[in-house]
Amino acid sequence: MLKRIVISTRDDARFHHSRLCQGAQMLHATLKQLRYFVVAGELKSVTRAAEQLHVSRPSISAAIAHLEEASGVQLFVRHHAQGLSLTTAGMQLLGRARSLLYDADSLMQFAISLGEEIAGPLNMAAFHTFAPIFMPRLMQSFLTQFPRVVPQCDEGHQVDIVEGLREGRYELGLIYDMQVPEDIEFQPLCRFPPYAAVAPDHPLAAHERLTIDMLSEYPMVLLDWPMSRDYFLSLFIDAPRQPKIAHRATSLGMVRGLVANGFGFSLLNVPPGRHLALDGKSFRTIPLDGEVRALTVGMATLKGVRLSPAAQAMGDFLKHSELSQAET
Repeated sequence: MLKRIVISTRDDARFHHSRLCQGAQMLHATLKQLRYFVVAGELKSVTRAAEQLHVSRPSISAAIAHLEEASGVQLFVRHHAQGLSLTTAGMQLLGRARSLLYDADSLMQFAISLGEEIAGPLNMAAFHTFAPIFMPRLMQSFLTQFPRVVPQCDEGHQVDIVEGLREGRYELGLIYDMQVPEDIEFQPLCRFPPYAAVAPDHPLAAHERLTIDMLSEYPMVLLDWPMSRDYFLSLFIDAPRQPKIAHRATSLGMVRGLVANGFGFSLLNVPPGRHLALDGKSFRTIPLDGEVRALTVGMATLKGVRLSPAAQAMGDFLKHSELSQAET
């Protein structure tokens, strides 16, 4: 009995020593290796990760192998000719690694800002519809004041932008006041009332203003995005007839093209810029009468997160920019 106890104690000691060694190895994992792992996990491909990071495939594979050996767990399942998929342990490590990399980037931004100079990367995202209309010009204007900031703006749906804020991929987001979660700080910037878009020869094209009741008699082209579709359809709640949805489109360019080619009217709320579809055909925009809810565009940040100096500067800039004065 005593012999068994002694053996068990030695086995336990070996086990704990092994775990301590693994923990020590994990301490030697570099930020670069973690970044390689995160990108490979997000893209589910060593090849695509190598292309995005501009490194060799063996560098990505070696980083993953080191993390798996150091942690003692398998992080990926390799599928021949089909890329990678994360194991449960891999998904857990991915979330923690993202947070660590975000903190490391924030530390570098803080170090850069110690000289009271606003500089460094600024990752943000804006809703698909207004990002291409406003963001390039706004970023260019911002850079005239803060030339050492490196802004990057992604386009996305509202749910994607909110998720990016939570995961630390973005510091700022520009979204609508549609179902804003409680953990998101929303600062209004401007209002975009809805309007109708019709082809020049549409029966309603000669009107200076339209009502929802008038539109409900004709086929509709619906911008079929999450939340957006709910907003546009909600405008018909009090109408005597529900809209006749003839076509659904998942891009603003397709909506404008269908409208300009006579497939129906559409409801939009972003300033159209040029009244042309991508094929060169024109359409007309007509404001709406009656009580129709306008959407408010605002700046979104994650509550409780301290923004970098660059993000703070962008926030102040947006509050006094042309976007804050924009309204259709």
